[in-house]
Amino acid sequence: MTLIKEFNVADEAQSTRLGQQLSQQLTAPFVVYLDGPLGAGKTTFSRGIIQGLGHKGAVKSPTYTLVEPYELPKLTLYHFDLYRLSDPEELEFMGIRDYFNDGSICLIEWPERGFGCIEAADLIIKIRYFEEGRQFTIEAHSDKAKGIIEKLS
Repeated sequence: MTLIKEFNVADEAQSTRLGQQLSQQLTAPFVVYLDGPLGAGKTTFSRGIIQGLGHKGAVKSPTYTLVEPYELPKLTLYHFDLYRLSDPEELEFMGIRDYFNDGSICLIEWPERGFGCIEAADLIIKIRYFEEGRQFTIEAHSDKAKGIIEKLS
């Protein structure tokens, strides 16, 4: 059975804080799918996770590069944005399988565009417009993820 929690946030700052709270539970290896329409806040939420894991610099959307690596104290985080991907096979040419390893966390925006070439998700986070803010639906798809969701408040 999938464990699911929902959170409503009012603004970008709360989205970032939710990402930071989640980051405190993450350990490698781990895969997070981020699902939501354009402008919903996937990159803002990712920024919270990345900064929560210790990154001090800017966090930019990897829309044009497909992936932005972040070398962090205890792991490497790869932030993918597959929106511009025209064919999942392109991921094979960039060595996608090398990114999924025991020392990495992979955040993947638009994961459906990489179907068949990316690892299964531990967490699927759906971000939707809700009133003036956003609604986050966080679904655990592994035992490790269930433990993480249980600790979120």
